[in-house]
Amino acid sequence: MEFEAQRDRLIRELRQRGISERVLNAIRRVPRHLFIPENEQQYAYTDYPLPIGWGQTISAPHMVAIMCDLLDIRDGMKVLEIGAGSGYHAAVMGILAGSGHVYAVEVIEDLASFARENIKKAGITNVTVIVSDGSLGLPDFAPYDRISVACAAPEILESLTDQLRIGGKLVIPVGQYYQILYLVIKTNGFKKEEKGEVVFVPLIGKKGFL
Repeated sequence: MEFEAQRDRLIRELRQRGISERVLNAIRRVPRHLFIPENEQQYAYTDYPLPIGWGQTISAPHMVAIMCDLLDIRDGMKVLEIGAGSGYHAAVMGILAGSGHVYAVEVIEDLASFARENIKKAGITNVTVIVSDGSLGLPDFAPYDRISVACAAPEILESLTDQLRIGGKLVIPVGQYYQILYLVIKTNGFKKEEKGEVVFVPLIGKKGFL
């Protein structure tokens, strides 16, 4: 009950930021405390990033919400996430994708196992966590309707835009110490929009920073 009241308060805060009801409903259905180490669970419904181990963090709820709103994930879509972390963002996108599927790539094997356990505990069945170099995307299941990148890239990566369906959308933070969040829409070319300054952990991989 304590977590439920905290979650309700968080939803009210996110609504004041202008987050869509579809995304708010998805966030309400995913218990964030299940995706956080036990010693941090008291802070699960504060609107801040939190450490999840392995030098990584879980994004602040408002950032998850903003990115989901920008992507406009709909029922039946195939979604790629780069940087699964503890699995929370992928779980929220899984709710939005409905009969679709989310493929979440994580380069740290132990963290990927943690994410799988959390997603299972939350009862989410349409998310697959794969250990791989996310900077290269996941060509096995391409093309994707939506791609979400939850780590900072040095540029808008061609390895990801190549795996995006025509009409598809990509959100990606670009920069090293602080980043600009970009929404990229693939047409015959690309439409690129800046969506504000953000701070993410660096993308690890061949086309990342590390």
